[in-house]
Amino acid sequence: MYLYVKAIHIIFVVSWMAGLFYGVRLFIYHTEAQDKPKVERNILTAEYVRIEKRLFNIIATPAMILTLLAGITMVYLDTTLMRANWLIVKLCFVAGLVAYHLKCQSIMEDMRHGKFKWTSFQLRLWNEVATIFLFAIAFLAVLKSAVDWLYGMAGLIAFAAIIMSAVKIYKNYRVKKGIK
Repeated sequence: MYLYVKAIHIIFVVSWMAGLFYGVRLFIYHTEAQDKPKVERNILTAEYVRIEKRLFNIIATPAMILTLLAGITMVYLDTTLMRANWLIVKLCFVAGLVAYHLKCQSIMEDMRHGKFKWTSFQLRLWNEVATIFLFAIAFLAVLKSAVDWLYGMAGLIAFAAIIMSAVKIYKNYRVKKGIK
């Protein structure tokens, strides 16, 4: 039974992450649409509001809930997991990912009401935060070592620096080429 629940857990993690990655990408396009002429902006804004709402309400949020329920079920089926230091650390990152998800919903609500507090560049950086959480959680789940996670954190920080630098380099490239 445990392995079936684990498979379900993994499937919904993938769905949740896909929803988060695509959702923030939509936020970027939604934000950039505000620079378009009024008629085009109005059409695009209405469509982005509709797509974002569906993505979070039909895919991302249910996948998050089912991921958490499957994870809880795994711990229920194997109570020794709660004594594993790596799992405690992983759960801290999972809590961070849930907070990230809730912040994304807040950003979506703001944009739906015409409040664009984030630039497309800031949203591109924000999009990479989910990647960092994903790496941390996956490495902890695979390595299952609370000691190795310290080395992993150093690697994660280096990875985050590389990702953020890549976003900045890409922004500079887009500016040079005149791409919006």
